[in-house]
Amino acid sequence: MSKRAVLEVIALDIEDAVAAQAGGADRLELVTEMAADGLTPSAATVAGIRAAVDIDLRVMLRLADGFAAGAVERLLRVADELRAAGADQFVLGFLDADGGVDLAAVERVVTALDGCRWTFHRAIDRAADRDALRKALADLPGLDTYLTAGSATGVDEGLPTLLAESGRQGEPGYDQTILVGGGLRLDHVPPLLAAGLDAFHIGGAARPQGWHGPVSEASVKEWRRVLDSAAD
Repeated sequence: MSKRAVLEVIALDIEDAVAAQAGGADRLELVTEMAADGLTPSAATVAGIRAAVDIDLRVMLRLADGFAAGAVERLLRVADELRAAGADQFVLGFLDADGGVDLAAVERVVTALDGCRWTFHRAIDRAADRDALRKALADLPGLDTYLTAGSATGVDEGLPTLLAESGRQGEPGYDQTILVGGGLRLDHVPPLLAAGLDAFHIGGAARPQGWHGPVSEASVKEWRRVLDSAAD
């Protein structure tokens, strides 16, 4: 039997987190302000969710819409506050004005995280050169995942890129897990699993009422069922 695929679900609050865990999520991405594609939640929200569930949490470090780092000193203060609230895994990613990775900002934040595991998020899908970004980040401590759709427009367009990058595992910059997310649908799952991709990230797909409604335990259970049955 194949190993269990990872299912990560976006959670905005305690209700979302509890429903996602009950539905079979392995991990949560904690954010706020989905109108801005997900910003850093409050330390109080993180502490409340940490007390309510016992699965892994990855907390977004992004203070404004877009992919510029902004005020790095503020990011560092926020990271400290989140760690004090119980966060020990994070999500981040910063680009410069030319679409290259803002390595100086990423390195400063990662140093402050002091070994915490982290995901480089979908900024990679807006990067001018994905391969150069991966190679620039390859040796940073704690980086174990890229959240990506393969394209800025979503998995439909990005599927060939995802499959190609999966085939490069073992090359410099390609050892991290590919966490597929961004317009992900259940019909994408079979070809992704067949290519060896076994980590999936959902947001709106877990919310039948849209972003103004909560995570549906039933929707998460359906994703869990499909992932488990397809992997057998």
